[in-house]
Amino acid sequence: MEDGTPPGRSVGIADADDAPSSSSAASTRKRKSDVLRDAKPKKKKKAKVSRPPRLGYTVEQGEDMLLIISNTNQYDNIWRPNTKGRKKKKILKGKAKVTPAKKKNTVLPKGKATKKPLIKKGELEPTMQHHQEEGFDSWGQSLPVEVLVNIFKIVVHQDGAVPFLCRVAKVCHLWNAAAASPALWRSVSVGYCWLEPGKTHLPKTVLKIRNTVSWLAQNRFSQLRDFSLNHWKNNVDHVVEVLSQSCPHLRSLKLSYCTGVTEKAFQSLSGSCQSLDSINVQYSEIQVEGLVTFLESYGSQLRQILFTHGPRNDRLLTAISRGCCPELQLLEINTKLDSGYCQLPICIQALQNGCPKLQTFRMLNVIPMPKMTRNGSGSTSGFPLLEELCMATTAVSFMTDQDLTKIVYDSPKLRVLDLRGCSRITAAGLSSLPCEELECLYWGLYFSSNVTVSLSKKGIHLLTQKWSGTLQELDLANQLFSEEDMEIAMGHLAQRTGENPLRSLNLSGTKVTTPALRLVIGQSTALNYLNLSSCRYLPRGLKKLYRGQEEIHQLLDKLE
Repeated sequence: MEDGTPPGRSVGIADADDAPSSSSAASTRKRKSDVLRDAKPKKKKKAKVSRPPRLGYTVEQGEDMLLIISNTNQYDNIWRPNTKGRKKKKILKGKAKVTPAKKKNTVLPKGKATKKPLIKKGELEPTMQHHQEEGFDSWGQSLPVEVLVNIFKIVVHQDGAVPFLCRVAKVCHLWNAAAASPALWRSVSVGYCWLEPGKTHLPKTVLKIRNTVSWLAQNRFSQLRDFSLNHWKNNVDHVVEVLSQSCPHLRSLKLSYCTGVTEKAFQSLSGSCQSLDSINVQYSEIQVEGLVTFLESYGSQLRQILFTHGPRNDRLLTAISRGCCPELQLLEINTKLDSGYCQLPICIQALQNGCPKLQTFRMLNVIPMPKMTRNGSGSTSGFPLLEELCMATTAVSFMTDQDLTKIVYDSPKLRVLDLRGCSRITAAGLSSLPCEELECLYWGLYFSSNVTVSLSKKGIHLLTQKWSGTLQELDLANQLFSEEDMEIAMGHLAQRTGENPLRSLNLSGTKVTTPALRLVIGQSTALNYLNLSSCRYLPRGLKKLYRGQEEIHQLLDKLE
């Protein structure tokens, strides 16, 4: 100010000189704030958790998880995870101290640390020691194998051996040893899960399938009794052959919806499985000639045969009628429900001579066509041991009272009679049957929409009068007996002295009335199933299905 410079000018020069430094500092702070704003927050490192080592037992690899089975007998081939991309820990001996990871101090119950597990030495001790060091609860490791096997038996009985045993075998050594018990593998059902629809197997996959089946047969199936194979399109012969070689106690073989079953499979069975007494090939495509040959050579030991009616399957029935299976107790022939009208020529007299010990005879949705032998009808002893006869069909049946009498004329032990769809059978014909202790009578009519039955019937009271003391299940659906006849019939059911055994009653589509219904419900204390749908003679709101005694008691209150 002494040199004459105006005060405002000197201030202005000073501001101009300081401007670059202040602006650069501001821009620097702005860039730093932008960088901090744009920078992503750093993720916190997860604490390392020490994990127990993988169990060392062999795993049979396959595309189907349900058939991955571990092996407790061979520890030389241990499955190891893929280590690609993982860093290997470097161990420096004597150069640096490695600080051990801190472990939880768990107070164990008294006596647990010194108590030895009741298991084989050398199998579980390393795992036990590791679990105790890590602080895990070791109650499952000290559990006796016998106890665990008994627990597994309960689950296997309810849900089957596969996939339950396959999964629990991968839990630990103890569970693996328990799941390997042959007693748990006595009944096995295997489905086909390897292949997606529309795809074919690679040779490598086929080899895995074969190896898995062979391993199962050799290591798990030593006590196998019942085996079921479902929906297999290939390798069926191989499975049957392996079973015949490794399963001497096999009693039942079921091939359901399988294809490619050739004579080779049945030949392997006839040579090895001396205990086999049941064969079920329903819905499977088989080589009929091979099964016929098997029946001719091995049929004397069979007790049960089940097959589906096909173009050439009448040869099976012919072989059975010739006496190839004299010990046969169950014979079931069925067909698909959507196959329509299906007839099967059958000579009842020849079948009675060939299978005198038959106890269960079922022809499901197959119409029997009577056929006579070349040398005449001949004398037969009937089916003296027959307990169940099923001739049910969804189509029109031409079976008459005479045809039915030829089958059961000498069957006093008959307990179950299924004649659903047999519209030409009459009540008079049924009442003349020799069986006095019939427990289940199914006589409902279940036709397709284009078939109607308008013929009125009578005489239902003859049946309820004869079997009122033994009937447990009665099905009269859509049988057009008069309302008076139904009242008399229900009255006979209600007149049973003592405890009434009736537990299931189907009156759907009948002319049952309210008084008759009230009478039979009031006396049938064990009744837990009642079908009153489409009963025109009942009030609205009551024509429906009742399940359980509580619903039936509520219905009785409404009727009163």
